[in-house]
Amino acid sequence: MEGNRDESERCINIALRHLRSGDPEKALRFLEKSEKLFPSSHAKEIIAQIQGGKRKMSDEGDSTRASEADTDSNGTTPGAHGTEGKARQRHRKKSDQSADHKEGDRYTPQELEAVKRIRKCKDYYEILGINKDCSEDELKKSYRKLALKFHPDKNHAPGATEAFKAIGNAFAVLSDPEKRRRYDQFGSEADRAPSGPSHRHGHHGFYEYDYSRGFEGDISAEELFNMFFGGGFPQTHVRRRRNQQGTNFQRHTADSSDSNYTFLLQLSPLLFMIGLSLLSSFLVSDPVFSLNRAGKYVHERTTLNLKVHYYVKQDFSSEYQGSMRLLEQKIEDEYLSTLRSKCFSERSYKENTMWRARNFGDGKLYEKAQNMKTPACDNLQKIYGG
Repeated sequence: MEGNRDESERCINIALRHLRSGDPEKALRFLEKSEKLFPSSHAKEIIAQIQGGKRKMSDEGDSTRASEADTDSNGTTPGAHGTEGKARQRHRKKSDQSADHKEGDRYTPQELEAVKRIRKCKDYYEILGINKDCSEDELKKSYRKLALKFHPDKNHAPGATEAFKAIGNAFAVLSDPEKRRRYDQFGSEADRAPSGPSHRHGHHGFYEYDYSRGFEGDISAEELFNMFFGGGFPQTHVRRRRNQQGTNFQRHTADSSDSNYTFLLQLSPLLFMIGLSLLSSFLVSDPVFSLNRAGKYVHERTTLNLKVHYYVKQDFSSEYQGSMRLLEQKIEDEYLSTLRSKCFSERSYKENTMWRARNFGDGKLYEKAQNMKTPACDNLQKIYGG
């Protein structure tokens, strides 16, 4: 259970992000998942707040309906009430049509079709328009192109914001090797959910959907966009009317200066780490041994106690003047530490897969998880169990 603590905290963070975006239902779903992984008082408090808010809204709705009923019983005839209701409906319909007409003037039919295409995509690869065996460069190139095309500052078509989030989340998952491996292996968790469809009817006749599809990146679509383009939307890609060209030129100059400065700030830690690495390569001597055969470490040796294989340089016998007993003890300690770390990862992955299979009622996945091998744990058992 303790091994699920990190995954539980990640679910809480995702739930808080959904709360900030105004989606308490999805937030509640991730909080319940967090409680199943590793119960905590933090998750319980947030769940209580969400449920308390729902009860309050329900009580307010009941009070409103009771007030309307009292008004009808105090002299307002049903006919008059119905006439007023129809007038309000006609007014709202005209207002909605006017708003849709104004919004329609801000996007092209091609932009609307592009948004519809994204929303119909079945998986992340189709969203980004790439193959499963694409390279990292192809993945980044596709994301840059689509992110600029669907950014809400440029594309005002209905559903463009959700499409932009879907593109960002697809890249965030596929650019992470571990998340991509899990996605390729299990597909969309949302597709296997036993509950009803996750689509909800939304504005403009579109259907809102869970763009994360059960897999959520560790960074939002807007944050990812800012990382790629140095903060803010590149003004050179945004269309403007001719009477705004002078103002846009001044804004673009200021934004370019800010973007360059932001880019340098973001790059400075990387430059510092590169410089530090180069400096350490001159100051730090090579290690005496390696647990893996690589580079200069080609001569294989074995410890006396645990029979751990390790590798040294060709000149080890003549150059090393220290205690072999202490060296072999250090080698075995490092070997055991590596085994423990791998064993923890193997068990956590196996337990999470079994939990996911039970949660979605997937018998085949549960059987597959039960049969998963844990070689590092087996090696530890042999060492400590004799």
